[in-house]
Order: sequence, then C-alpha cells, then structure tokens
Amino acid sequence: MSTNALLRLNDLSIVFRTDRGLVRAVDSVTLQVDEGETLAIVGESGSGKSVTALSILQLLGEAGKIDRGQIMFADDDLTTFSESQMRNIRGNRISMIFQEPMTSLNPVIPVGKQVAEPLVLHRDMSWKDALTEAEALLRTVAIPDPRARLDEYPHQLSGGMRQRIMIAMALACQPKLIIADEPTTALDVTVQAQILALLKDLTHATGAALILITHDLGVVARYADRVAVMYAGRIVESASAMDLYAEPRHPYTQGLMSSIPSLDGVAGAELTTIDGQPPDLANLPVGCAFAPRCKYARQACNTTPQLTSITDHHHWACHGYE
Repeated sequence: MSTNALLRLNDLSIVFRTDRGLVRAVDSVTLQVDEGETLAIVGESGSGKSVTALSILQLLGEAGKIDRGQIMFADDDLTTFSESQMRNIRGNRISMIFQEPMTSLNPVIPVGKQVAEPLVLHRDMSWKDALTEAEALLRTVAIPDPRARLDEYPHQLSGGMRQRIMIAMALACQPKLIIADEPTTALDVTVQAQILALLKDLTHATGAALILITHDLGVVARYADRVAVMYAGRIVESASAMDLYAEPRHPYTQGLMSSIPSLDGVAGAELTTIDGQPPDLANLPVGCAFAPRCKYARQACNTTPQLTSITDHHHWACHGYE
C-alpha cells in the first residue's frame, strides 16, 4: 500500500435485499486511490462499479448495506459515520458526478442556485457571495456567458453544458476526491472528449484524486493513471493503465481489450466478443465467476481465486493458465 493513499477500501462487501434474498453486489473488494491520482474502474454493466462508488458516500439506499470491510478516507473509516457526519462529507470533501445530469439536477431550480448551494451549506457563504463564486465556477468549466446561465434551468441547456454544471458543482468546495460515474453517457463523441479533458485538467489543477467509472476502455487509456477491472462484484485485475494495455493478464481483461474495434482491422471482419452472459449475482457459479465464459477454465477454477501480485504494481485474481 502506498503511504500517500487518500482512499482505501479494505475487504469491502455489499449486499442488497431483494425478492430473491440477499444478493452480494460487491465481494471482498480491496483497492486504494492515492492523492492526485486518477483511478478507472471498468467492467460490464452489473459488475459492481457504481455500487462500489455509491458505498463510499453511503448512498446505497434502504435495500443496500455494507456487509463487511472498511472505507478509509484519510484517517476516517466512513463505514462508522452517522448520516449527519456523511452529509458533511458529501459535496464537501468527496463529490460525485452522476452519469445522467438531467436526472441529477433539480429541474425547477436555476442552475446558479444549484451550483451555489454547496458553498452555502459547507462554506457558510451568503447566497450573494455563493452566486458570485458560482459564476466563476461556470466560467472555469467553460460555460459561455456564465452570468446569464445562472438564471437558466437544466432543460434550457444542452447535455454537454449540463454535465459541465455537474462538474462545477463537484468542484465548488474543492474536494479531495471526485467520483465520476460514467460522466459522458449519452453525449456525442466530440463532447465526451471535451468533458473528460476538462475533468482531468481541473482535477490535476486542484490536486483532487479522481475515480472514473466507465465501460469505455478508450477513455481509460487516455485519462487514467491506474485501472481496476471488475467482474461479478470482484476485482479481477489491477495495474497501471500502461501495463494493463501493454500486457493484460486476466482472460476477462483480454476479452475486453480484444472487443475494442480497431481502425486497422480488416473491413467487414466480425467483432470479437466474450462468449456467454454476465452471471446472475443471485446465483453465482461455484468458484471463479468468469469460469463458465473462460476458454482457459480448468479444475482449479472451482475455487475462488484471490487477488495476488504478478509484479509490485500488477495484480490479478486468476489460477493461471498456459
């Protein structure tokens, strides 16, 4: 473990109450985020990426609960915090950017007031001063004519501008950690690149750490320092972005990499896919959850592999294969 770790998840497991009983959405996840680092968490839908992020801010709802483990933020274990203590953390020391700003922003409150609100709540600013700061924040995230935008409502803005508003809100109180959950969903490719570059530049300028949740491995290659690959609620591989792209080791990671369309590919060639379907979390296979889809599966895969070191900075959860 690094000595400058800002966030550490230690053996974190999360369950949800459902009509089918308890479902373990996250199982024995251990990872860390260093100060100023960008960590990408990647995987298919349902792999546990967003649930892991939501648990950090205790936003699991009534059905979800942390079954075991620690969430260490600086020197505090957030799993022991009360709701009032967490309200002081959310939007202040840790901020989150959700994947669909139209459902995250309040449709009946002007965007200026929404950006200013964290400053009033956490910095004891007057509304006048907070709105002045909100205008400066909108200018920082490249919103045109920021003074006029303060009085507009979310439906009057484009998708890209709404996402910039969310970034401005996340940055308002200068948090130490920002969590971005699929921040470019439903945006066109050009706007995606602008939003991600803006987010990376602003977190670098402020020294904030960033957790970037995505299924887009192209995003990972360009913007992440380190990557954690999740499958069926567990981390199956983690490494620096450079090492992961140079030498993906886990069969699932290799499958994800192979499924990325290439501009150099043969015209008309079929896209590479991973056989099978993601597992049902309420009815996981015995042992390695990926084994039913893995061409290297063997007898040893009937036991669950633990995350082990390949090198000091590259880890995987696999029994190995020839």
